Amino acid sequence: MTEDSARCPLLVLWDVDHTLIENSGVSKETYAAAFGLLTGREAELRARTDGRTDPVIMADLVERHGLTVTAEYQERFGEVLAAALSSRADRLREVGFALPGAREAIAALSAQEGVIQSVVTGNIRANAFTKVATFDLHHGLDFEVGGYGSDDHIRANLVGIARERASAKYGVWLDAGNTVVIGDTPRDVQAGRLGGAYVVAVASGSDGIERLRAEEPDVVLPDLADTAAVVAAVRAVRQVTGS
Repeated sequence: MTEDSARCPLLVLWDVDHTLIENSGVSKETYAAAFGLLTGREAELRARTDGRTDPVIMADLVERHGLTVTAEYQERFGEVLAAALSSRADRLREVGFALPGAREAIAALSAQEGVIQSVVTGNIRANAFTKVATFDLHHGLDFEVGGYGSDDHIRANLVGIARERASAKYGVWLDAGNTVVIGDTPRDVQAGRLGGAYVVAVASGSDGIERLRAEEPDVVLPDLADTAAVVAAVRAVRQVTGS
């Protein structure tokens, strides 16, 4: 970073599933497999995701099978989730894909002075990296400064965690005026807002433009296909906040 960009950095935090990549059902398979590794039982119910964090999803799945979420289970959530997805990396590569424009958007923002990019996601750190790296999207993203489901069960808190990590690593001041969250669900928008960030919503998942607009993000895009539009949406935070 130059001296000027260090004084006025920009932290861009990407959601993973349905924003950068389409997992084509592999995430649901992963939760089912993780449940089996954890309990020794076959999952009879599908995990309910909806933008929640991995530990919350797993706890919900355990409880819906009539089991108690013990401290031992909670301690093993990360272990079984990582093992379950790692064993399905080839399947993810086969049926999933990087969403149109994701690679180009990351590259274009990486070329901007002072931009730090990472992820804020309900996935545990290991699985967030596996999903993104499977489609070669990890270049330009600093996973050391992300916010993950393994950090806090409350999605909005992950924004602040990522901001603190990035501030400490890069020695810069980051606040609501120079943090941008990009995601595809109402929960992403809500988390970004509650976490004190400028929010760019992308209708690349199951929620349409109007549904996302109802949550009042700063910008709504139909997808990431228009790289210039993505960069403009992110850079607009400077115009809004004057940072």
